[in-house]
Amino acid sequence: MSQTRVTLRQSLALVWRTLRSMRTALILLLLLASASVVGSLVPQWPNSPERVLRYQLDHPLVGALYDRLGLFDVFGSWWFVLITVLLFVSLVACLVPRTRAAFRALRQRPVQAREIDAFRLYEERVVPADPSSVIDGSRHVLRKRLFRVARDGEGRTALAAEKGMLREVGSLLFHWAFLLIVIGVIYGKGTGFTGKAVVVEGKTWVDAQANYDGEIRTGRFFDGNFSGVGIHLRGFEDTYRRTGQPMDFVSHVDLLDPQGSLVKQADIRVNHPASIDGLDIYQYGFGWAPVVEVRQDGELIASEPITFVQDTAPPGVPQLAMPWHGVLKLTSLDPQVGITFELWPDSRAFLQLQQTGQPIPMVQAFQPFMRFSVYRGDLADPSPLSLETAGLRRGARGIVGGGQTVDLKTGRPVAGDSAGSLTMSFPELRQYSVLQVSRDRGVPLVLLAAILVLLGLLPALYTSRRKVWVRAEADGSGTVLKVGGFALQRKSQFDGEFAKLVDAMARATEKPAGEGRSEDPP
Repeated sequence: MSQTRVTLRQSLALVWRTLRSMRTALILLLLLASASVVGSLVPQWPNSPERVLRYQLDHPLVGALYDRLGLFDVFGSWWFVLITVLLFVSLVACLVPRTRAAFRALRQRPVQAREIDAFRLYEERVVPADPSSVIDGSRHVLRKRLFRVARDGEGRTALAAEKGMLREVGSLLFHWAFLLIVIGVIYGKGTGFTGKAVVVEGKTWVDAQANYDGEIRTGRFFDGNFSGVGIHLRGFEDTYRRTGQPMDFVSHVDLLDPQGSLVKQADIRVNHPASIDGLDIYQYGFGWAPVVEVRQDGELIASEPITFVQDTAPPGVPQLAMPWHGVLKLTSLDPQVGITFELWPDSRAFLQLQQTGQPIPMVQAFQPFMRFSVYRGDLADPSPLSLETAGLRRGARGIVGGGQTVDLKTGRPVAGDSAGSLTMSFPELRQYSVLQVSRDRGVPLVLLAAILVLLGLLPALYTSRRKVWVRAEADGSGTVLKVGGFALQRKSQFDGEFAKLVDAMARATEKPAGEGRSEDPP
């Protein structure tokens, strides 16, 4: 027995028919959603590489398997891209034929039925009018109820009517909008980026890759071009309740163009971002930035605000009760000098801790001071937030208060700069703001798609497909009005609507001749 050989063309046709199936689109959508869930549960290389490394160290076998499967970079893996492309092709393959069919149905006139008495809903009435008047009255009733009506038959004594095509249009609009959401997300995330900007009060930050704090997350198709706009932080305000619970954080900023000219001023709060040149700027965090000045033989060698960070508070201790830590590295000196700081913005909290052992939140600055330690040697650690003290010689330790000057060799306060001395002063305590800067060019597309989704759902909620056929046959001195119809959705509701429709057609023949009637277009 000979076997039928499947050709390449037949195989491709089978694949294409499978992709055009709505069931295939739903399966691909389920796979895409499942992969997104995995991407949110498993640490990802682009978002948190340190968590990925920690996971691999804690679970070596599972971590190696996840790495081979691409689960540490789900949204950049080949299989996730393949699912996305197949879903896109499947949606287009499903929607294009449906859209063409819907447009053809909109252009066509309602089609006549051969035997209307075979429909589930059928009714006859004898009315005292001629067939032409009955058809005119029925046509008026149907058009008043927003039916599309076509008049046909011998002597034009038959009507075909339908309504509810808006439901199909709404369904298509919903699915095309979903496709637009996919395009907007891929385009926006693929060509955009997200990073953190640390801006100290009185300073200006410029949108350039080197100025972002830590790692910047870029899309797969990011072109590497940054806007060059500037953010000047005029001031930062934070307000708290008496319990120490934060109420509001606001950054007062000037937004500058690449030439440094003022574009506008804005107040950036949580959930109230500012926008400029395609960038969205969100309030992310804040901290303290004491200004430290270092002089050698009276000559200023360092003068800058230093951004301090906090350690995570232990259980039961308010985070705002923790001191702040910072580092200053003087690499121009020989030997090099590194200084570690512990900042207490509110000296009352430090005294409370020393006297009672109870930490209290530091919600504002009051007589701030810093405890410091001096180290000398080769500062090999390039990190600006930490100082590797192994191999360094420890020098003086001491305390410097706001407006004070200390000698870094002895750690003691001095009245002024003396010859041959290395001194440090603490003239000012500022705050800094951490801003999340993002560019997502797909947001307008996603917003438009979300609006279209709602517009597409409304017809599905309030409309349904109905079809009605009318015949008028002369019967002695009157006319037999025959009406048949059916509904594609909400069939039980159409039963009562159909009866009222027939009653209205029968009553329409009792109106004066010519009322509410017009000639059909040719």
